[in-house]
Amino acid sequence: MRVALLGCGTVGSAVARRLQDRGERYADLLGRPLELVGVAVRDSSAPREGVDPALLTTDAESLVGRADVVVEVMGGIEPARSLIEQALRGGAQVVTANKQLVAQQGEELHAVADQHEVGLDYEAAVMAAVPVLAVLRDSLAGDEVTSVRGVVNGSTNYVLDLVAREGVPFAEAVRQAGELGYLEADPTEDLEGLDAAAKAVILARTAFGVRVGLGEVDRIGITGLTDDDFAHAAQRGSVIKLVASARPAGDGVSVSVRPEVLPAHDPLAAVQGGTNIVVIEAVSAGELRLQGAGAGGDETASAVLGDIVRAARRVR
Repeated sequence: MRVALLGCGTVGSAVARRLQDRGERYADLLGRPLELVGVAVRDSSAPREGVDPALLTTDAESLVGRADVVVEVMGGIEPARSLIEQALRGGAQVVTANKQLVAQQGEELHAVADQHEVGLDYEAAVMAAVPVLAVLRDSLAGDEVTSVRGVVNGSTNYVLDLVAREGVPFAEAVRQAGELGYLEADPTEDLEGLDAAAKAVILARTAFGVRVGLGEVDRIGITGLTDDDFAHAAQRGSVIKLVASARPAGDGVSVSVRPEVLPAHDPLAAVQGGTNIVVIEAVSAGELRLQGAGAGGDETASAVLGDIVRAARRVR
């Protein structure tokens, strides 16, 4: 069973290594081996730790054309979207970790996948190794979900945690988070809540089966917070978290991302550092809490590899 990998950054390299290290395990699970037939990169001359240089190629379109399962971890909208659509139209199963692409164009890509009777999986797009989409899609399929809320952006949570637990001034916490790699050189996507909004859209669609786009998210980032806001919260024994939430509203769904002052007993209040948490409320199941690392190469690769196995089981 032929697997093509698009992208070989932190996550892609981890996926490639595990596909090779765990070859016998996957062969036992699937009844036939998974063969990594190529890794599409921009520069095939640059070394990638643990990845056979012979697998590297800059011809992504050709690679997609000879795979049963295509795994996209390159990020961005293009060329990722075009390559995924090519794979789906060619009858390949697709796995992606691309939250912005899924949030912005996932419904269109699902339509293509349905038309060609193939799958599109993206567990890694929301909370890395934490299987929140699987729980919403499969485990709670017979239940009625009433709300989903969580801390789904580890970068902003690291900043807010520095302020709340160590008393670091807000601007200094942002600077330190950038130096430590929790924030990108341009931290806008994290600080303005765009990353969390994309994840909230995916959670809402999965939980409630409704059409919702990024433009419908009531979004406020953390850049408007001041040290006085944190001081007032501390005086009340509370903490500030960037909370993503989704719940039914009329015939649709209400989705928001905003800073909230949470009491100490709230399960979201205790999450520290880069950890993510989602709390799901369902009629029969009651409250479910899913928590773990929301980022990291190996952690994200864990979810990608799970989706690869799921996708491979569909290959005829």
